Amino acid sequence: MSFDIPAIVPIRDDALAARLDDRIDGKTKPRGSLGRLESLARQIGLIRRDLAPRLSPPTVFVFAADHGVADEGVSAYPQDVTWQMVENFLAGGAAINVLARQQGVELRIVDAGVKHDFGRRDGLVDRKIRAGSGNLAVEAAMTARECEQALRAGAELMAGADGEVVGFGEMGIANTTPAAALMHRLTGVPVADCVGAGTGVDAAGLERKARVIGQAMRLHAGAHAPLEMLAAFGGLEIAMMTGAMLGAASRRRILLIDGFIASSSLLVAARLAPAILDYCVFCHQSDERGHARMLRSLGARPLLDLGLRLGEGTGCVLAWPLVQAAAAFLCDMASFGDAGVSER
Repeated sequence: MSFDIPAIVPIRDDALAARLDDRIDGKTKPRGSLGRLESLARQIGLIRRDLAPRLSPPTVFVFAADHGVADEGVSAYPQDVTWQMVENFLAGGAAINVLARQQGVELRIVDAGVKHDFGRRDGLVDRKIRAGSGNLAVEAAMTARECEQALRAGAELMAGADGEVVGFGEMGIANTTPAAALMHRLTGVPVADCVGAGTGVDAAGLERKARVIGQAMRLHAGAHAPLEMLAAFGGLEIAMMTGAMLGAASRRRILLIDGFIASSSLLVAARLAPAILDYCVFCHQSDERGHARMLRSLGARPLLDLGLRLGEGTGCVLAWPLVQAAAAFLCDMASFGDAGVSER
């Protein structure tokens, strides 16, 4: 699969970038006084190719799947929690449901590979590739074909999505282990600095996760191309998010990136299409140990740091008002000339 994702500022001089800078600097405020909102407004204008971009509330896609590596005891919770939490999402009782209702954000729950038969359910998007990934410590998480199917399914979801802004969340017991494995192989950061508490494992659990990842690194020593790494170490929801991110950016959508797991999907996507980073708003820095290092490797500046490590797309929804504010001041704030206010 290939994705046409242009840089938001072409190599040649871009008149739109200069006009956006003039528009931002001409608002009734000292230059730079709105801080990060100014750079965010500029990014939004460049992504949408519009001096006054109007943004409708985002859709947040929550991708769910199970992981064979859960058999290694790397999570504090049993694997059944994945499907039980999907039921909680569908019933409207999870944290992401509460926050999304508060902000008027639409949720779509995607079964990418949960080890459970939900049947036909209102509110559940069935894109199941298989019932859980393989155990990355003893086999590849996915075949090359399954990995491509997951990528394609994610991209196709974006083809049918409405709106200018898309958020990415996930649910999958044990999925911090494949995310940490991808981080280690893609960035070279030591395994011990990639592995975190996830669902709340203790010190022995952290050692077990690191040991399992080390075993996987030896087993899949030849996996170095981005899709080879994704198939060897990733999960079905991680792969489907990667495809969805690439598909959304190719349609000039603004990508709201959640925490550690979503960022691991982006690590792979950025290897396949580096310009995707231009389209990303990094919503928060997770409390998961490796996330700060992962963000640095992506050249990212997160909007929030609230000590979150829940996933589900919660960071996307919490950061949405800031994205909305950046677009609103770009569209609606008066200029010095409009307001009759003297410039310095």
